[in-house]
Amino acid sequence: MSTLKFPVSSDDHMRGAEDAACTLVEYGDYECPHCRAAYPVIKQVEKHLGKRLCFVFRNFPLTQIHQNAQAAAETAEFAASEGKFWEMHNLLFENQERLGEELYDELAAQLGLDTAKLRASLEEGSFTRRVRNDFTGGVRSGVNGTPTFFVNGQRHNGPADFEHLVEAIEAASAR
Repeated sequence: MSTLKFPVSSDDHMRGAEDAACTLVEYGDYECPHCRAAYPVIKQVEKHLGKRLCFVFRNFPLTQIHQNAQAAAETAEFAASEGKFWEMHNLLFENQERLGEELYDELAAQLGLDTAKLRASLEEGSFTRRVRNDFTGGVRSGVNGTPTFFVNGQRHNGPADFEHLVEAIEAASAR
């Protein structure tokens, strides 16, 4: 079974307590339809488990098949630099069919972020390294597609539906 090679740290985007009984890490791609399908499932899992779960999202843009994935990830990282990662993360998945420069500007404005600063950061590749580091960590952990989940550091190879994720999380929490 594959394990998470880079432990969760304060550099990660996380929701929930760092010391929660279980940590669920997702390697995801904002343009991936399977990640989009998993998005509401994760919200449901978080609501169900409450304080027992820490959820972490790491970028894994599949640039060979998703032309907007890298820029979307960098847009999320720009928002993170302004304290709005989760808001942008949610909006990118909720507007997946419209990914592109126009949407990034629209969402940045909606979140009160400077769109000119966003455009400059995308042109300069200000967050390319951050996204690449997540991607590299995923590759080293055996990630080869999205979404890929790790439950308390162990790869979850089952379906990414509510029942299977909760079952895996509760089993890991009991260990």
